Amino acid sequence: MLAKITPIRLDLLLAVVLTTLTVVTTANQAGPVDRAAYVLAALTVAPIALRQLAPLATMAVMLGALAAYSLFAFDGLPSAGVGVLVGMFTVATLRPRSTAAVVFSVTTVVMVVAFLGAAVVSWSEVAQSVLVVMGAWMLGEGTRRWARRAERSAEEAARAVADERVRIARELHDIVAHHMSVISLQAGVAQYVLDSDLATARQAITTVGATSREALTEMRRLLDVLRVDHDDDYRPQPGLAALDGLVERARGAGLPVEVTVTGEARELQPGPDLCAYRVVQESLTNVLKHAGPAEARIDVDYGEQTLVLKVTDNGRAAAGASGPDHEPHGIRGMRERAELYGGVLSAGPTADGGFGVVLRLPMGEVAAR
Repeated sequence: MLAKITPIRLDLLLAVVLTTLTVVTTANQAGPVDRAAYVLAALTVAPIALRQLAPLATMAVMLGALAAYSLFAFDGLPSAGVGVLVGMFTVATLRPRSTAAVVFSVTTVVMVVAFLGAAVVSWSEVAQSVLVVMGAWMLGEGTRRWARRAERSAEEAARAVADERVRIARELHDIVAHHMSVISLQAGVAQYVLDSDLATARQAITTVGATSREALTEMRRLLDVLRVDHDDDYRPQPGLAALDGLVERARGAGLPVEVTVTGEARELQPGPDLCAYRVVQESLTNVLKHAGPAEARIDVDYGEQTLVLKVTDNGRAAAGASGPDHEPHGIRGMRERAELYGGVLSAGPTADGGFGVVLRLPMGEVAAR
């Protein structure tokens, strides 16, 4: 039931309970009790109701009441100093360390003055009380640090969620753009030769079916990441090991592609591996969409320090000739992917009038261990 009560109301309830107990305790003291003693005793705990709204003012009122109580030579320590402990904890939690240190110093002075006003002074009791106040300060400091860590963790989690959404959006863009380009071209081929070359039309339609099924499979695999109940047959995202299938689809769409691999092929970590695959996929998609009649070439070099991936074509250079400030979404997405894994991506027209994309990834970061 207490969990449903707001913190402010809990503070108010605590203040009422402590004030009542303090007044009753003051009334039970031996001998007549001055009316001022009731007021001052109550003020050593009643301000707790406002501790979260005005922690410094709350502490000032309670310390002032405690000092006045001792100066008027009233006997005892009102509320056994509970109000001061709560106030010190609150200041340490909600205010900077330097402010809490000043408040602790003032509180120590007031506590010593309060004990000096007692009939019998026990210095061990004074030291114990000061240490208890210091404990409240340290507890509040620890709570403040924990709250900051929790806040930073929440911010990092929010950024991670946002980054994941961007990654998923980019994945969907790459999948849809590539496969729909192939489907569109093959559908056009089928329509063009349907009456004159039935075999070619049938082959184009078969490619459309296979490409659409693969697109659906990749999208389903990607969207499964958002689910908690993954299936046991969940397969990883594609990488350079699936390069042959990607090239075959491009060839099936009418784009001649030549592939050259140099160096010792090594297994890559899933993230960089997917990055390299998507760069090839996006580059071939751009060739299909923008380069016109063209041939493409893919060069993969597994160097000792760097993985270098080049995708070039000899068609029109319109795919990225607009410059870095106005580059297409696909190239910008590829560059962001590369930077995520410490790599560099460059794209632009080639000397023969075509277009080229070069990806460099540090092998020390991307090689699987």
